[in-house]
This record gives sequence, C-alpha cells and structure tokens, in this order.
Amino acid sequence: MYAQSLSTWLERRGIHFSWVIVAITFLTMLTSSAALGLPGVLLQPLSTEFGWSNDQISSAVAVRYVLFGFIGPFAAIFMERFGLRKVITIALVLVAACLVLSTMMTELWQMFLLWGLLLGTGTGLTALVLGAVVANRWFEKRRGLVLGLLTASSATGQLIFLPFGAWLIQNYGWRMSVIPVFLCCALVAVMAFLLIRDRPHDVGTVAYGAAPDSPPPPLPATAQMTMMEPFRVLLSASRNRTFWVLAGTFFICGLSTSGLIQTHFVSLCGDYGMAAIPAASVLAMMGAFDFIGTILSGWLSDRYDNRKLLFWYYGLRGLSLIWLPHSEFTLYGLSLFAMFYGLDWFATVPVTVKLAGAEFGKERAGMVFGWIFTAHQIGGAVAAYGAGLSRTILMAYTPALYAAGIACLFAAVIVFMIKKPVKVAT
Repeated sequence: MYAQSLSTWLERRGIHFSWVIVAITFLTMLTSSAALGLPGVLLQPLSTEFGWSNDQISSAVAVRYVLFGFIGPFAAIFMERFGLRKVITIALVLVAACLVLSTMMTELWQMFLLWGLLLGTGTGLTALVLGAVVANRWFEKRRGLVLGLLTASSATGQLIFLPFGAWLIQNYGWRMSVIPVFLCCALVAVMAFLLIRDRPHDVGTVAYGAAPDSPPPPLPATAQMTMMEPFRVLLSASRNRTFWVLAGTFFICGLSTSGLIQTHFVSLCGDYGMAAIPAASVLAMMGAFDFIGTILSGWLSDRYDNRKLLFWYYGLRGLSLIWLPHSEFTLYGLSLFAMFYGLDWFATVPVTVKLAGAEFGKERAGMVFGWIFTAHQIGGAVAAYGAGLSRTILMAYTPALYAAGIACLFAAVIVFMIKKPVKVAT
C-alpha cells in the first residue's frame, strides 16, 4: 500500500520509483558494510578486556568473511523464492540482533557464533549480489552507474560509522560503538518492509528506461532453480579460463582490501603510535575516495576495455600497499595512501561484473559472479587471519602488506589472460 501510493505520488512529479528502491538498497548495503567494518576498530579494545590475541579475534572475523562469500551464489535464489523485501528485512534484523547480543559476550566461542556465523549469514544476504539483482530488475538504462553507486555504499558505511565508532570506544567503551549501527539496521529494516517491492510491475510501472508499454518480464530462471543449481553453474563455469582469472584476481582483491586494511588498519596504525580516532578517520578518507572511484569505475566500465581498467586498479593498489610501511604514518603519508588506495578499493567490482556478464551472459552472470565473490571473501578470510597471525608471531603487519602488494601486481598482469569482450549494452 505504502509503496504503491509513493510510486504514484513520485510519478506525478517525474521521479521513477526505481530510485526509491536504489536508495533503500544503498542504505541496506551501507549498514551491512558498517557492521562488517566495525570489528576493525574493536581489535585492541577486545584484546585489552578479554586477553584474546590478535589472531584469535581475526579467526572469528575470517569465519565471517567465508560465510559472507559462500552465501553469495545462493542469495539470488533466496531473493527469487522469498522476495527482496523478506530477504532484506530478515537479514537486517539478524545483523541488528548480532550487534546487540555481542555487547553481552564474554567467551571467545560467543564471538565466533555472533561475529562469525550469524553476522556472516546476515551480511551475506545483503552483499553485492543484492546490488546486481536490483540493477538488473529495476533498470534498463544506467545499470553500470547504479551498480557503481550501490557498490560504493560499502565505502560510505566506513565514512559515516568508523570514526564515530572509534570516538564512542574512546569515550564510552566498545559496547556503545555498536548502538548506532544497530539503530540504523532497525530503521532500514522498517523502510525495506514498507517500501521494497520485487519488480517494477508490482507498483504499476516499468523498469527505468524501458518503454511504457513493456509487458511484465517472464519468470526468471532462478525462480525454478533448486539449491543445487549454484553448484551446477560452478561446475560449468570452472571449465572456462575467464572464470578462474576473475576468481583469482577477486581472491587477491579480498586479500588486499576487506581482510587486510578494513580489518587491521586501525590496529596497524596503533603499532606506529596513532590513536584509534585519527586512524579510523583515515579509513573514512579512503571511503570518501572509494565512493568517488567506484561510481567513476561504473561509468568507465561502459566506455573502456575493462581489462585495462583492472590492470590500473590492481597495479596502483599493489604499489600503494608496498609503500604503506614506508609512509612513516604521517598525516601527509597516510593521506597519499588513502587517496591512491581508496580510489580503487571497490572500483574492481563494476568492472568484474561487466566482464562476467560479457563472458557468461545475463542469465548466468549473477550466479557466476556470486562464486567469483566467494573467492573474494575467501581471500579476505586468508588476509584477516594471516595478518593477525603475522602481528601475533612477528609483532608486525609489514610481511602481510608486502605479500598483498605483490599479489596485486600479479593480478594486474594476469587480467590480460581474459579475451577482449564484445561490448554489450547496459
């Protein structure tokens, strides 16, 4: 009722209801990203209060990354079977519950259960596959731009929440830092329940850019798929060299972003004498540059060879990671790192989605990208645990930074193993 009324009211003013769907999806992915990034500012407080080592805490984060990734290939089926509204609402409620319950945890196994299993499941349902589904269902034009915008929501989550979370930890304790994210999850869950609809025809309109008299689209293939279908798609895609190149480079993407910098950057800065608030502010600066870079990447992906774009993204990221230990962690040095690293943090996503779509076709692209994204999260899990282990055993993050930087340079080279795709309309 609310969605139909709002759609009619907006249509009279020349605004398409699809932008409401994009706005709520953006907020959904933003709050999920904030929940995922929050442990990055909690490593030291948890270690101080409970005596848990860096690698113990990181292992729980690694479990979350793995689950976050493995749910991706099945997310599209869940959204088709149960609807966008139910999936988004349940996911946000689950994340909110995990955050509140985490303020009462006292044992390491409880952190594995809450931050590993439940948070990984909740955020996995609202991962990048959600953005891809919304862009494909609600837009005939501007898909690349919309996908870039939704991907950039992950950076915005950091931009808004992490510095404030660090300030709350410093002044009121780590438990208070989860409250803003919890409240946002609850608010967005209500908005999603009231306004999210599955397809344009549910509110009497057509996809953005489609002809006004367009008939309802046929029932998608995912609506009739069993839970075994993602495995059949994986088996088929695994025979394709492009799949392994995209999965391998996305593994390196996760290794060098969420698992390493998002999880350990505040702790890394602490090793060089920088307090949590300015360190989280640098992360927010990266988020600001990434917001620009990811949207720009979506625009560029419609116009230039996507392989060359990935070459520059991975190459610049690799050089910035290798340089980071030599920045002396001054304001000038970290600002340079934030700019070069931040511009391509999530910029790889729209380009990788486009390459997957060109190679595997629109029908299978979402599920294939789900498996590619799984590789990304496995890479994040490896880096989350590996960097924590490096910090515990070697008392330094430098080996992990060098390893991730070299891996990015390797990824920049192997992207040219993908054959040049035929340009497709988006």
